Amino acid sequence: MKGRVLVVEDDPDMGELLRDRLSRRGFEVCTQVQPEEALARLAAEDFDAVVTDVRMRRIDGIALCADVTANRPDLPVVVITAFGSLETAMAAMRAGAFDFLPKPFDVEELAFRLDRALAHRRLTAEVKRLRAESRPPVGEPIGESPAMHRLRDLVARVAPSDAPVLITGETGTGKELVARATHRHGRAPDGPFVALNCAALPEPLLESELFGHERGAFTDARSARTGLVLQAHGGTLFLDEIADLPLALQPKLLRVLQERRVRPLGAALEVPCDARVVAATNRNLETAVEEGRFREDLFFRLDVLRIEVPPLRARGSDVLLLAQHFLRAGAARSGRGVVGLSRGAAEKLLGYAWPGNVRELQNAIERAVALARHDQILVEDLPERIRDYGRAHVLVVGEDPSELVPLDVVEQRYIGRVLEAVGGNKTLAARVLGLDRKTLYRKLDRLTPRRP
Repeated sequence: MKGRVLVVEDDPDMGELLRDRLSRRGFEVCTQVQPEEALARLAAEDFDAVVTDVRMRRIDGIALCADVTANRPDLPVVVITAFGSLETAMAAMRAGAFDFLPKPFDVEELAFRLDRALAHRRLTAEVKRLRAESRPPVGEPIGESPAMHRLRDLVARVAPSDAPVLITGETGTGKELVARATHRHGRAPDGPFVALNCAALPEPLLESELFGHERGAFTDARSARTGLVLQAHGGTLFLDEIADLPLALQPKLLRVLQERRVRPLGAALEVPCDARVVAATNRNLETAVEEGRFREDLFFRLDVLRIEVPPLRARGSDVLLLAQHFLRAGAARSGRGVVGLSRGAAEKLLGYAWPGNVRELQNAIERAVALARHDQILVEDLPERIRDYGRAHVLVVGEDPSELVPLDVVEQRYIGRVLEAVGGNKTLAARVLGLDRKTLYRKLDRLTPRRP
């Protein structure tokens, strides 16, 4: 059977003729004389296509077609009529008809057009299915680049374990999104996900927030407080900016990881806790260990399973996927009629280095949506730094070895070029170069000629 077709024809003899002829050509055909009953039947049963006459009592075929396409846009409608004027054809197309066929017609022609309508319906359904499959679920990292496919594959393999996870990556790459995906695909997706930014609180408040305290543990402790470690029991504790955890608190966190027990401030006894710890940082923890700013034993305990989130500049055309995602969200939130990117704007987005990564892209698109005067984001709507950005290139030319330069000279030139591109902002330059600030300062100090 090619497909199930409903023929709406108020002439019973014509309806029977069409059912007989189309059935011989592999269609399952049902006929309906009254348009009202046809609409009710379409609401209750599943059909693959509709064939309707135009001139009928009470509801004509154009109105029926409009009703069907409004409620079932996936269902193709072929309109047939003995009054094959241009006006009728245009009215049928405006009503959403897939095809229009004037009488008299050959049944072979009608069968051909139904075949085409059913093929179109199957193709549309397949495209929707593929789009749904290729689009990550809500909250999943977005992207189709090889780097993002590798990231999602790694998350899927890491998530089932209960070992600590260390997520590394530049600022703005979406490390918390990856942490939430790890939790969602883990052993306890229904458990709590508790997040803390270790750089957001001073040490005394951070200790109380993280480990909790008993009443009277310190001057302002008028009541007991359950710390985030215990709040995350049965789920995931996400510690963002772990490199900023004060040295004095690091042994206590290490004990939580090793013994799965925590002692709130002022408490006499330790309390069992079962929370998976996922930490994130945009800094080089190995360097922090070497410089004495981070305990080596805690680093090794956290760095059991590592997930590195790629920077946006390494994700190719994911920039445009993310831009379209942020555009839709921003337009829906603000009620603006912005629906896409102009070619020029897309080229600018692809050519920019994105030192602030996904967060910078989101801010740029939200700004562009707010400023856009058309239904597309134009180059003029983008921030100036993106409009005026020119990519720096390192070129190796010539075959004569005397024309080549040492690696430290190339590094010096490149660091200088990046600093120039970001207006001398060393913090931003460090992000682009993939260095922490102290490492960049050391390189700059080494590369800067000293006066005698």
